[in-house]
Amino acid sequence: MTKKFVRVKDWFPPGHVRTPYFLRGKIGMIERQLGAFENPEQRAYRQKADKLQLLRVRFTMAEIWGKNAEIPTDTLDAEIYEHWLEPIDAT
Repeated sequence: MTKKFVRVKDWFPPGHVRTPYFLRGKIGMIERQLGAFENPEQRAYRQKADKLQLLRVRFTMAEIWGKNAEIPTDTLDAEIYEHWLEPIDAT
């Protein structure tokens, strides 16, 4: 299985968003796809919601916290909608 790496977009839009601030700009690996769901950012404003893929992305503590990570190899999984992710070349 090919590992797919992604970067969380470094966006700071106003209003209701569902992507944790501390993960923005960080690189993780797609752990699995969870299916398509209505975009909660649109639903929060009672707009017609697009169906987007929800992905579980795994980050290392070293990626998230850098040299301040207590155990750099520990991981955190976050469920993030596809419009917040951009593929990166991991080579």
